[in-house]
Amino acid sequence: MIESNMNILKTGIKAQHNIYTVSQLNSDIKLLLEDSFPFVWISGEISNCKMPGSGHLYFTLKDENSQISCVMFRGQNQKLKFDLESGLSITGLGRISLYEPRGTYQIIFEYLEPKGIGALQIAFEQLKDRLASEGLFDDKFKQPLPFLPKKISLITSPTGAVVHDILKIIDRRFPNLFIEIVPVKVQGENAEKEIVHALELLNTRNDTDVTILARGGGALEDLNAFNSEIVARAIFSAKIPVISAIGHETDFTISDFVADLRAPTPSAAAELVVPRKDELKRRYEDIFTKLKSNIHQHIEKHRYILAQVSVRLVDPKRKLHDLRLKTDDYTTRLTKIFLNRINQKLEQFKLWKDLLYTNNPLGYIANLNERLTNMSDKLSTLNSIYLNDKRSFLRENRGRLYALNPTAILKRGYSITRTIPEAGVVKTSHSVSIGQNLEIMLAKGSLLVNVHEKK
Repeated sequence: MIESNMNILKTGIKAQHNIYTVSQLNSDIKLLLEDSFPFVWISGEISNCKMPGSGHLYFTLKDENSQISCVMFRGQNQKLKFDLESGLSITGLGRISLYEPRGTYQIIFEYLEPKGIGALQIAFEQLKDRLASEGLFDDKFKQPLPFLPKKISLITSPTGAVVHDILKIIDRRFPNLFIEIVPVKVQGENAEKEIVHALELLNTRNDTDVTILARGGGALEDLNAFNSEIVARAIFSAKIPVISAIGHETDFTISDFVADLRAPTPSAAAELVVPRKDELKRRYEDIFTKLKSNIHQHIEKHRYILAQVSVRLVDPKRKLHDLRLKTDDYTTRLTKIFLNRINQKLEQFKLWKDLLYTNNPLGYIANLNERLTNMSDKLSTLNSIYLNDKRSFLRENRGRLYALNPTAILKRGYSITRTIPEAGVVKTSHSVSIGQNLEIMLAKGSLLVNVHEKK
């Protein structure tokens, strides 16, 4: 009765309601979500951030109580000014969608920005940390500036006030110095490429002594070209020393850290790159005066010493005469010592010669030859006796072997009968059967026979 009522109830439910498949239900939910939440602003903390080979970003956005899966496709994440990493709090604009094969919903982001800090600032910090870890800021790679450059290359905008300030200061400090202006954009589109091209051009030509990379102050957005990675690596690769003079004293850019020298302002760069000509002249005159005075003092001092030495100096002829006498004395003594040494060696030679004749090895060799002859004779006699014994033993064994050889019996008229194919020797008539083939071995050749009768 209960089962009957349950079947009636199930039939009624099927008749009244549409039954979804899983795919249909997910498809309807996807349409419902996308229509209800076309675009939403959402904030949270990033975790489990991954980028597979497709270039899409997959991560989880969470707060204290919940989390949601997120994705940012390659076309959008390439426009980011900073790198996404776990633990970063962000605010973003995206649309809610449902991934039908798994039945999970997610947010597809179109725009992201760091929460509480500008995208440019965080991009600056991330690039700074990465380049520092690669060693681009290390002092060991910094090139020293030339003391007095013959040629200065200035990379900057030709229309700004910076170029006029630098030219005026350098001309005031050291007139008639060769200054080359390489015009570039210092902000806006293609500014980074123009700066990199200018640095590469100077590297290729390699005809300047120092490079000044300069621009006036501005907001962080205005200094973006000098915070780019390609400009930083171009500065690091420069063969010519680079002075970074970007913005005001409180402004810091990536170029400042990579450059060989950072100037607080463009005007300070002009003062650092060359010394004052009038100061060099004064230093030259002071050094020349001191050098001249020191040389005169040195000459006078040695004149006095020469005069004192000349009074005590012995006549060279007398000195030579004394040296000749010493030479003659040393020659006589050396000759006597040399002759005595030769006589000693002759005596020793005679002694060793007598000992050699006394202990002449020829007698010892004659005794050994006699012993060798005796031993050789004994060995020959023993060898002959041994060979004769072995020959007698061989003759005896050969006679015995011949007596036992079955072929010798065959030569006396006997034969050997063997079965075929076993080659067994037939000893009795019982070991063969009527009609069996046998082989009879003779002294010369053999016979193939068939058994017709046994007795």
